[in-house]
Amino acid sequence: MPKEYRTIREVAGPLMMISDVKGVTYNELGEIELPNGELRRCQVLEVDGTNALVQLFDSAAGINLAQSKVRFLGKSMELPVSSDMLSRVFDGLGNPIDNGPSIIPEKRLDINGTPMNPAARDYPQEFIQTGISAIDGLNTLVRGQKLPIFSASGLPHAQLAAQIARQAAVRGKDEQFAVVFAAMGITYEESDYFVQSFRETGAIDRTVMFVNLANDPAIERIATPRMALTAAEYLAFDMGMHVLVIMTDITNYADALREVSAARKEVPGRRGYPGYMYTNLATLYERAGRQKGKDGSITLIPILTMPEDDKTHPIPDLTGYITEGQIILSRELYRKGITPPIDVLPSLSRLKDKGIGPGRTREDHAATMNQLFSAYARGKDARELMIVLGEAALTDIDKKYAEFAEAFEKEYVSQGYTTNRTIEDTLDTGWKLLHILPRSELKRIKDDMLDKYYGK
Repeated sequence: MPKEYRTIREVAGPLMMISDVKGVTYNELGEIELPNGELRRCQVLEVDGTNALVQLFDSAAGINLAQSKVRFLGKSMELPVSSDMLSRVFDGLGNPIDNGPSIIPEKRLDINGTPMNPAARDYPQEFIQTGISAIDGLNTLVRGQKLPIFSASGLPHAQLAAQIARQAAVRGKDEQFAVVFAAMGITYEESDYFVQSFRETGAIDRTVMFVNLANDPAIERIATPRMALTAAEYLAFDMGMHVLVIMTDITNYADALREVSAARKEVPGRRGYPGYMYTNLATLYERAGRQKGKDGSITLIPILTMPEDDKTHPIPDLTGYITEGQIILSRELYRKGITPPIDVLPSLSRLKDKGIGPGRTREDHAATMNQLFSAYARGKDARELMIVLGEAALTDIDKKYAEFAEAFEKEYVSQGYTTNRTIEDTLDTGWKLLHILPRSELKRIKDDMLDKYYGK
């Protein structure tokens, strides 16, 4: 039986100081028993000699310093895992919230995970089809990759996240594929949107959802992505499944980190975020990947809203250092009615070359991708020139490029949130658009490929 302490010295907001404790460790879980027998959970944030600073998972209302008791449980936070987790919805602490039965665990895992040995990592190289042309064709997602989506407030990242979760598939192989979806600090309305969207399309059957609402405690928000990644590690490395983890919104997670750091009176870093935010984010992102000798894999898509649309804000800035590229949503495209409003030029997948080509997608993928990028960039320049100088100032070929840029946004990038395109559909759409330009302009594609595809 754990030892009970009646030495609560002070309660300040979500924090509580307990004195004269022995053998208490950092991150350990505890229980507070109120005079009426009610139990509240807490976690150790700091140990200083015989004093322990704990953070409550519930409100501090009603805690009586003299009559409440504290017990430390001798373990850190754990998630009970089992294959029955698929198709279930949990809160940020791993408790079922879908009116279903409790999970009968096959094992309990520490949510902080065990770091993956770099030497045991396998290189990401298999193509994942999301059904979204701007990602599959130009910024290809590869199994085991970390590819964040940089959004901004008011942009439809929730619809894009739900679409990727519904449509993502590994082609040509009959392998077990699962989605782990973690939502942090979202409203009840958004949470309901995700749950209903997955239920309507049947995607819920292969999905595990962790939902932390905006009115839940900050400390729970910090635990939510770790719960999700622990479930993903179990499904991937114990059950041999290929898991896509989608986390939204990392900005809410970082704000919770800042809130807890401020409560602990730590010295703030850039914009008030704690100085250790880089390493903290890395402990999440680096849990994705593939392991040698194991069938499963974890591919990670974190979604973050950039405060004030600022790419240099600490959250997108640090995320960009740790991950392998980024998909950027554009407010300008959104205003034009392009859905999803993916801005392909500043977007980047650093591993796209590893997942495309013969046997993976199609032989013409790399060449058409480079040609589309080049033509769209020139077309955007031509359109800007037209706005400044008028159409008469453009050469005939520049007009063709401007026409191409317009058609590219409307037909290639814009496809709505229900269209699921195969990679062949995406590549064929690319060739159809390249027909707007004369063959002599397609300098990035070899003649034999032009003979095969351009003539169609």
